[in-house]
Order: sequence, then structure tokens, then C-alpha cells
Amino acid sequence: MTGVPTPPTISVTPTGHTAGAAQTRDDLRILRPEWVAGYEAALPAARAAILARVLGAFAREPLPGVTHREHRGGTLHVTLAGGRTLSASGRTATLDTGESFDDPAALLRSLPLGPHTERLAAEVDNSVANLALAHADPAPPPAGPVLRGAAGDPDGLGRLEQLVLDGHPTHPCCRTRGGMSVADVLAYGPEHRPVIRLRRLRVPADRWYGDAPPVLYAHPWQARRLLDRHPWLSDDGETGPVRPLMSLRTVAPLDGGEHVKTAVDVQMTSAVRTVSPAAVHNGPRLSALLARLTADLPLTVLRETAAGAALVDGEPRRDLAYLRRAAPEVGPTETVVPLAVLATPSPRDGRPLLLEAVDDPYAWWHRLAHLLLPPLVTVLARGVALEAHGQNTLVVLDDGVPVRIVYRDLGGVRVSPARLTRHGVQVPPLKGDLPSDDPDVLRTKLAAALGTVCTELIAVLSRAGADEARLWDSVAAAVRGTGTPDAAHLLAEPLPVKATTAMRLADDPLDDVWTYLANPMAPA
Repeated sequence: MTGVPTPPTISVTPTGHTAGAAQTRDDLRILRPEWVAGYEAALPAARAAILARVLGAFAREPLPGVTHREHRGGTLHVTLAGGRTLSASGRTATLDTGESFDDPAALLRSLPLGPHTERLAAEVDNSVANLALAHADPAPPPAGPVLRGAAGDPDGLGRLEQLVLDGHPTHPCCRTRGGMSVADVLAYGPEHRPVIRLRRLRVPADRWYGDAPPVLYAHPWQARRLLDRHPWLSDDGETGPVRPLMSLRTVAPLDGGEHVKTAVDVQMTSAVRTVSPAAVHNGPRLSALLARLTADLPLTVLRETAAGAALVDGEPRRDLAYLRRAAPEVGPTETVVPLAVLATPSPRDGRPLLLEAVDDPYAWWHRLAHLLLPPLVTVLARGVALEAHGQNTLVVLDDGVPVRIVYRDLGGVRVSPARLTRHGVQVPPLKGDLPSDDPDVLRTKLAAALGTVCTELIAVLSRAGADEARLWDSVAAAVRGTGTPDAAHLLAEPLPVKATTAMRLADDPLDDVWTYLANPMAPA
């Protein structure tokens, strides 16, 4: 596999095993002995960051085994089933037995959280290990401003996305790579800034599903396994160089061109990241629908242009699938960046990248809020709730000034046939769980995603001295100005937040569980 980074064939954690912090250290002694000291130095901060996410879940989520919670004097007090109590302040959590924990996996293993506690603890241990590994391998500091340095560069988006070390801001499994060895993580994790090449796997025509030619574009990690399992696949060489984006399995060519979402049998945060048959079917159809719904709006939804999957026993397989997506277009002075990337520390000076773009925080945020929110709320009113979180939603900056919004990834949207019909739009034939006419489902999809990213970016600006309430006023004004029936609900109802830790403790960890927080737009 020329040009593809292949993990060394030495005795380290076997592929398929999820390495914890101790195993990762042992493997590094073989793979990257020069990194061991940096990894060990990064572990305490990684444990503290994941522990903070776990304790955030204890503070707000409907966790099994938690019967009561309250804050007293800056300390979280949690009552557990059986009467035991947990208190948390700063970087430690303490049980009523007097035992203290700074390791989130050890804390979880000590608590009565149901039959899936060990599953979550192992995932959290892996998340800690990979977060420390990411911070042991930071990007070298550039000579100039990071955002401006990516302007007009077709590889700029990929390089910016690979700067994200911390992953999801609230999920304790933010850096979980379930199924990958330490060597695999180093070779393919975007936080380690790899450049890879996909494999082209030819599929017999009678085993193909989709509107693309019968060639499967496969991630190199996945390709090795697929060729072993399915002898009817034939290797047709590799693509040009591509850079993994934040999601690891979606890649962008270095010289521009369409992005490719591949299937990898790896659990990242809450799910194994394959490509469903529904996504293969829906992508081009949803793209055409959204092109119509957004034609008069300052919002570009990147088209999913082609997709396909191989058939096994007559059914398309999600581990044998891919899809193509148009790349965002930018001018020579423009930088396109996911909103989540703006919160990540700059390798140049350690400040959040957002602060490179911001002069007057109130004027900048007002412009972004009024560019971002009205189109999304309008599209919701017309019949599609976009999952506009910080990874899916991008802003185009021209010399730091927000000029337009780009949205990508149609797999998590919700579509209301009734709303579309009321607006004179024909409902395309869709598969899976996308269709819903329940207004709560539709509003929750958009509100949860937007609430998370707005909260994250407002926190960045408030830590730099801006007034948080004033920033939320701009968000509220942008929503209110749409005048849609949904706006009043979005402004007044509690803010939905996905209960990601509760989901990992549930029998079916893929079923959505929600918790609700005070809505910071309500006072406005």
C-alpha cells in the first residue's frame, strides 16, 4: 500500500483493543520512546479535562443511580442509589468514604451506575489516553496568524481542523478511538496531522448499490480489513494525498476537490462511524431539496454528490460504503473554518483562534449571530432542521470578518413532510429516521446543536472580557427577528442538551437522551 501509513508490525496493543492510559504508555515506549515523558506530563491535565466532562454529566444528566444533586458553596453534591454521596470541586471528586479521585475512569468504576458502567469506564480511559497523546504531539507554532495563513488555500481547512486536540467540548468520550491501536491512532488520528491516501476497491457490478460507479473509496485502516473479509473486492490502487478532517473518517484532498466520507469500524464519541445505506440513498436527494430551500438565503449547504455501498446477501453494508461531498469554495482572501475550531487554542500563542479574528467582540458576534441564525431558523420553518453544531457549521472569514455560512453533513437532519408541503415543496423519498412532523423533535435538533456551539464561543469571548449577557442578547435578537412560529419556542423553552454520558450507560447507547438547561436567551 504505497503512500499509506501502516502501523508497525511489532508487539503492541493489537488492533481491535481499546488501549487505556497505562497500555498507551507501554506502547509508546516501543512506538515513540521520545514521546513518553511528554505523554506522562500531559496525563494529569487530560484526566482533569475528562473528569470535568464526567462531573458535568453528574450535574445535569439523568444518570442511572443518581437520586439527587445540588450545588452548595461552589461544590457539587450528588446522592447515589443506596444513600452514598459524591462531592466534586475543582479537579477532584470525593466519596463519603473519604476516597478521592482525579482519574475519571477510576471514579466511574467505583459508582453504582448500572450494568454498563465498565463499558463507559473503558471508553473514558481510552479518551484520557488519546487526549494526553494529542497534547504530547502539538502542532509546531507558525510564523504568522493561523487563520490568515489558511486564506485561499485549498488545504487550509484541513490544516485548521487538525489543530483541534480536545474534541467534543462536553462528551467524556471526546477522544475515544474504540477499535484502534495506539499505532493506528498515531497514523490516522487528525490531531496527529497525518496525510494519507484512500484505497479504491473495485466491487462487482451485481454487488453494488448507489448512484456512483462500482468503486468503493475506503479508508486505509478499513481497506485492510475489508480485503481480508471479502475476497470479491479487488484493490485498484490509491488516491492522491488527502488530509483527515476533525471526524477522522472524512478526508479532503490537499489540492482541493470533493471531500470523501468513508466508513470505519471505530467508535468515536458515541457511535461506530460507518456510512448507513440510508445516507447513501438520502444524500443526493436531500442536497437537491436543500439547494431549493436555501436558494434565497446566505447559507450554502454542501451537496452530497455521489454515494455507494457494496451488497452482502443482497443488502447494502454500512461498513462497505462511502459518499462524496462538495468542498467549500473560498476566495483568495477568505478562510473557511468550522465554528468548533474557533475555540481551539492557537499553536502560535495558546489563545483561542477566535481571538485572532475579533477586534470588537460585540460587533463581531452580532455580525456572526445575524449571519448564522436567521437562515437556520428559516430553513427549520420551511421543513428541515439542520444539525448545526460546531463541526457541521462553518463560517467564511474575509480578513477575520464573517461573510457567509457553510453547512455540511446531512446524516443527522430531520425533515418535516408537513412543513415542506405547506411551502409548496415536494417531499423527496427518504429512508431511515429523518422524517418527522413533531415540532419538538424538529426544534430540539436545531436548538441543541446551536446551543452548544453558541455557548462554547460565547464562553471564549466572555473569558476575554466581554459581557456574556450582552452576547446572548445578540443571539436572541437574531432568532426573534426571523418572526417564525418556532422563534418564540427557541427563545423561551429550556435549552436541550444531549445527555451523552447517560446514553453510554443505557442499554441502547445510540438512542437519544436529552437533558434541559436554563435558556440563556430567555432573559433577553
